[in-house]
Amino acid sequence: MPESANAILVRSLPRRDRVAILSALAGTTVLAWIYLVDMATGMDGMRVMDAPAMMQIKPWTGAEFGAMLLMWVIMMVGMMVPTAVPMALIYAAIARKAARQGATLAPTAFFVSGYIVIWSVFSVVATLAQWGLDQAALLSPMLVLTSPGLGAGLLIVAGLYQMTPLKDACLRHCRSPAHFISRSWKPGVLGAFRMGLEHGAYCLGCCWILMGLLFFGGVMSLVWIAGITLFVLLEKVLPFGRVGGRIAGGAMALSGLVSLGTWLL
Repeated sequence: MPESANAILVRSLPRRDRVAILSALAGTTVLAWIYLVDMATGMDGMRVMDAPAMMQIKPWTGAEFGAMLLMWVIMMVGMMVPTAVPMALIYAAIARKAARQGATLAPTAFFVSGYIVIWSVFSVVATLAQWGLDQAALLSPMLVLTSPGLGAGLLIVAGLYQMTPLKDACLRHCRSPAHFISRSWKPGVLGAFRMGLEHGAYCLGCCWILMGLLFFGGVMSLVWIAGITLFVLLEKVLPFGRVGGRIAGGAMALSGLVSLGTWLL
């Protein structure tokens, strides 16, 4: 079976560069997951020890908002950086080729930084959503939606979005790293950062509602976090990822409808 253009480009990248990039991305991901495991374990212990206090609704302080925002940013890094590995490697290969032709070599870190900035902006929105749900008494101590109707609605919306043209367009860019980089190429350090922003925007358009499902399964549920991360990764890299995503979307929508019907009856 012939190699794909993406595989050929990655193989053209010097081995030391591949090792350096993969090590940096893996290290960043591991550190993020260590933080998430520690925080989830701590929250689980607090729930057991002081459940009545955690159920009380109280205004957030600025420090509490900042802590939750930090949690979301680190969670997005832990979930989304692994899914950006193919794009980062393709970027590095093309940047190295451009440098050999006289262009300024912009480190891959600037590309990845732009990508993370987009997910950090999303984290602000997610934190605001968590705050609103918390103040409306719609979240459990483990940050799970307590309204069956709202949870079912979220599943339905997530499932239907999987089948929209916008989802398809964004996923197509995420699944075609070489095409995206060649079409969107911008030289220099600032160009690399802007390309990271653009890729992050496509990735956000592809996955934002899947991140919203964290409120359905539990924002601090490590199993749920890992499951969504794996789903996003497989949807981007597997040959049948696009079709599989649509099938999963249908299953989500159907599950939501069943849950909604059960709740209404």
